[in-house]
Amino acid sequence: MIGAIKDLAKRWWPALRLRTILLSVLLFAAALPGLGAIGLRVYENALVRQTEAELVAQGAALAAVAGAGWPGARPNAPPPPHDRPGDYYRPEPTSIDLYASPILAERPAPAPAAPPDPRAVAIAARLAPVIAETTRTTLASVILLDGRGVIADGRPGGGSLAALPEVKAALTGGARTGIRRNGDYHPVYSFEWLSRASAVRLHHARPVVADGRVVGVLLLSRSPRALFRGLYEDRGKIAIGVAGIFGMLIVLSGLVSRGVTRPIEALSAASREVAAGRGGMPATPATAAIEIRALYEDFRAMGEAIDRRSGYLRDFAAAVSHEFKTPLAGIGGAVELLQDHAQTMTPEERRRFLANIAADNARLSHLVTRLLDLARADMAQPQADAAIDLAAPVRRVADGFSGEAFAVRIDLPSALPRVAVPEATLEAVLTALLQNSRQAGARQATLAAAVSEEAVTLTLADDGPGIPAADRERLFEPFFTSRRAEGGTGLGLPIARSLLAASHGRLDLVASPAGARFEIALPRVQA
Repeated sequence: MIGAIKDLAKRWWPALRLRTILLSVLLFAAALPGLGAIGLRVYENALVRQTEAELVAQGAALAAVAGAGWPGARPNAPPPPHDRPGDYYRPEPTSIDLYASPILAERPAPAPAAPPDPRAVAIAARLAPVIAETTRTTLASVILLDGRGVIADGRPGGGSLAALPEVKAALTGGARTGIRRNGDYHPVYSFEWLSRASAVRLHHARPVVADGRVVGVLLLSRSPRALFRGLYEDRGKIAIGVAGIFGMLIVLSGLVSRGVTRPIEALSAASREVAAGRGGMPATPATAAIEIRALYEDFRAMGEAIDRRSGYLRDFAAAVSHEFKTPLAGIGGAVELLQDHAQTMTPEERRRFLANIAADNARLSHLVTRLLDLARADMAQPQADAAIDLAAPVRRVADGFSGEAFAVRIDLPSALPRVAVPEATLEAVLTALLQNSRQAGARQATLAAAVSEEAVTLTLADDGPGIPAADRERLFEPFFTSRRAEGGTGLGLPIARSLLAASHGRLDLVASPAGARFEIALPRVQA
């Protein structure tokens, strides 16, 4: 089951860049303090609004009871039927925002005023047990004012609170909630400064309506639930949030592990295996970052290049030893015969043996020179400023080979772009090809050019016997030659191909109905 889930995840895993993964992790880590602070602020504001909602509900119930029992008021008629409940039921939304609503000063003492309305005093006396029982449970302070804003519940001192903005709004028929500082608040813990709601108190004024007019006001007040007490009471929900954060951290850790760490560890282990000559190239992980995938592909290309180079060096060493073994054996045998039988040999025999030694020595010297040429061609680097006109070196090489027994015909367009190949490289390649054609018995060779957007293709075709099908695959291998008896080394074509490859050119043998046909692709000079 787990394996199937992993395979499914790998199949749908998005291609992410390494900087995207690291940026996501760093942004999440940097945002955690801010997210925590915002979460606390939102939670504290929710506590304040919850307190306001409780005051609104409590005030609505008490105001309805006071309005229904107001002395001399007619009984409230039952509400008319409604087809749609939404036309009648309108929940009262909260209006307080702890960080946007202004915080007013502490509620002032009541101002001196005339005695309250006797009807308000009577309803206050009737509601006193209800208010006392409600206050004991909700901890809210409830004051009943008459229609002029005068305190009517008989508390000592009495007075008027009509100057308060929330009471003014209620006397005009609208309920209103405000935030005031709590003068009785004294911090107990040093970290209580984190909570803005600790030092405030909500005041909610609600009109008492009887016979369609405002006859009194209920003024309720209560401190909102403390932030840290709320955190303790909601510790289960907060624990879920903390678990979610840790879960996200685990997910990000897995993202970094699968996208960066594990692929690099696997590549490091593969590097050690390859260095020890064991194992092959690992598959590119589907969950790795894009840069890591590119690193895998580069490593695979490097491994393949090393493997090809190792095979080339192995075959090259075997070919060199074979090529050097024959002349060295001839020299050694001739020297041994001269040492053992020099006194009994005729002068003609001694001259013949010395001539064989000289011929083998010349062949060895020629092989060493061509090997140095091949090494220089393999190590050649492209010239950044190479830009030549193709026609001049082509004509110069053609003129050098043209004669009675061998003719070179040139078929070039009138306007050729410049190519990014050194002139000496082009002359060496053309010389090697024309020399092979002449030595193979061709009587005529043709040099033609074709232009494309990326390169100029120079074609050399001769009328010789051509190249046997069995030799085509090995034609560019070092030391492969069909003219060993005539002194051929088999290094001319490998040197020519390496020289062109250093300039991003290409030399290929192409099919031809008669004779041999080579194509030389030369990169154009880009503007």
